[in-house]
Amino acid sequence: MSSVSVPSPQAGHAAPAASSALPSYSAREELANSITHGVGIVLAIAGLAVLVAFSTLNGDVWHIVSCAVFGAAMILCYTASTLYHSVSGERLRQVFRTLDHSAIFLLIAGTYTPFMLVSLRGPWGWSLFVLIWTLAIAGIVLRLTLRGRLHGLVVALYVAMGWVAIIAIQPLLARLGGGGLALLAAGGLAYTGGVVFYKWRRLPYNHAIWHGFVLLGSALHFFAVLFYVIPWPATGVSA
Repeated sequence: MSSVSVPSPQAGHAAPAASSALPSYSAREELANSITHGVGIVLAIAGLAVLVAFSTLNGDVWHIVSCAVFGAAMILCYTASTLYHSVSGERLRQVFRTLDHSAIFLLIAGTYTPFMLVSLRGPWGWSLFVLIWTLAIAGIVLRLTLRGRLHGLVVALYVAMGWVAIIAIQPLLARLGGGGLALLAAGGLAYTGGVVFYKWRRLPYNHAIWHGFVLLGSALHFFAVLFYVIPWPATGVSA
């Protein structure tokens, strides 16, 4: 996931240039950026396998499909980010930067999918499902149209989409329970808290730190889906 800061010859990080310009990092920073989300790819693949396996064992087609969407969105997002921070050449980096930013919208919508189609479904679930995927598509179109300009607007849309679920907090609490809702909220806080480091452009390795918060958010949402969306058979022994 890319940043918009551009280093200056006088300091490690200076005021950003035009938002459409490619950011620049030191070699060590870029290595850290690549490794953090390279790890994310591996974890996302493993997470997808785990979610689909347990959905197949304990759930139904709704669990399987929605978890597959969530897992695929994680893989796409972390892959786009890793490629963007790994490739060289301005034109290629521009392509992967656009894919990176677009994949964030898909990650947000993909994360919502199991909660909307399994936990809620019904009027609440379908309404929010349509809303969040419409916003994701609109966000991608906006990113392609702006070509990197007004990036702050795109970031604001990421955050707003991430907290849309708050309007359904009561039905989510009823379906997920306190533990599931806590994991869901904690994941959102991890993503939102990471934005502080994403925007802290003068901090060395700020982008790798941001990546760490993204990994944490994904992990928390993964466990929310695994333990509170996918059904688990009763373990008690009847008398």
